[in-house]
Amino acid sequence: MTVRNGGGAIRIGVVATSAVRRAGLESIVRSHADFHLAGSFGALASLVSFARSAEADVIVIESDAIHDLLLEPISDAAIVLLTEVGDARSISRLLRSGVRAILSKESDRDDVVAAIYAAYGGLVLLSTPIAESIAAVYGDQPLEVEDESSEEITSRETEVLRMLAEGLVNKEIAARLGISEHTVKFHISSILHKLGASTRTEAVTLGIRRGLIPI
Repeated sequence: MTVRNGGGAIRIGVVATSAVRRAGLESIVRSHADFHLAGSFGALASLVSFARSAEADVIVIESDAIHDLLLEPISDAAIVLLTEVGDARSISRLLRSGVRAILSKESDRDDVVAAIYAAYGGLVLLSTPIAESIAAVYGDQPLEVEDESSEEITSRETEVLRMLAEGLVNKEIAARLGISEHTVKFHISSILHKLGASTRTEAVTLGIRRGLIPI
């Protein structure tokens, strides 16, 4: 596989509270010529500090504590999550927060490697049980039911939605709000999901109908 960062290796950060599991993930990274271990951490807090001072293309996290992953994105890196969290609602929220691959903690080395490549390539990869859990909940559910159970738009998302109505692009929104373009993408993805929209234009139209955008 050809990597994008100037021909160098894919830079990978590893996070796991268990030293044994962390060593296992480090071993996976070090065993592939395309990969470079950019950092290894026992807690997400340490990773956040690292992410502010160093660049990583992919971050592999083993954790069942998904709350921290549902806050502001950790970095611009694609996230591969190894977890036992399997309920459809949590998985849906993780995907909207920027997680690009979700596997079981018991996934083998080949699955982890495949997830890293997929996340780095901009794809989404889910283990079979996780994909089935989402399909079981959402597969036959009418759109009207999904709309009724949608979450409320936050104040920050309302700001972003109104800027979309002004015709601003991601870079301009990021500059105006003082946040990264990755965070802007995160907010837009959440807005589309909550409004049940498939495009920005549709989101603006629905926002006007719901009174979120003054006219």
